Amino acid sequence: MRPRQLGTLNGSRVSSGASCQNRAPNVKRRRPLPATPAGLRARARRLSIDAEGRANDAAQIVSANCDDRPNDTPISMLVVHGISLPPGQFGGDAIERLFTNRLDPTAHPYFATVATLRVSAHFLVRRNGMLVQFVPCTRRAWHAGESTWRGRGRCNDFSVGVELEGTDDVRYTAAQYAMLARLVRALCARYPITDIVGHRDIAPGRKTDPGDAFDWQRLARKLGSRLPGNFATPRRRRLAG
Repeated sequence: MRPRQLGTLNGSRVSSGASCQNRAPNVKRRRPLPATPAGLRARARRLSIDAEGRANDAAQIVSANCDDRPNDTPISMLVVHGISLPPGQFGGDAIERLFTNRLDPTAHPYFATVATLRVSAHFLVRRNGMLVQFVPCTRRAWHAGESTWRGRGRCNDFSVGVELEGTDDVRYTAAQYAMLARLVRALCARYPITDIVGHRDIAPGRKTDPGDAFDWQRLARKLGSRLPGNFATPRRRRLAG
């Protein structure tokens, strides 16, 4: 799937595979986040990624669903996902339980179809903007599955996976965009990331997330990028939320 071009970020292309340089962009200070726990933490300190690949402002929950990255394989891509368990329901601890192999298959009919999966992501961004980390970025989380980007397979080898709590057709929240932008800047400051893509971009026909509900232009604006005047907004279905 050919990525949609959104504009430039410090001279790099931004798309739904969005691009960014290894140095965090300069952005104007915006209004403070709402007074949620995540918003209070956002004002308290700058989000950063340490040498072991852990975010200083994330709740840490350890997932065993990861392994070592191949040697000499730089982290060059960020993959945006969408997830809700059960589908269309937000809150609760089902996502954490899935990523830590503790999901009760009898707790909901849908859980029986996914409880045996061994999957994870590096990060989860909750609806209120809370950031949770399951796998250090230096390790390979099992988030992309069978995937290809620009002729290169095994996207887990060179990517960071970020799950947004949501669905394809329910709008993501302002707190999620704010936290995602902070996380992108922190990751770009630590790793040579050149592409930001959706799961559906690397697994077309198999995956659809983060769906039409995710606003790539909004993320580009959060990152301080400039959108071209001829950018055409795709026709979308009416979204809930």
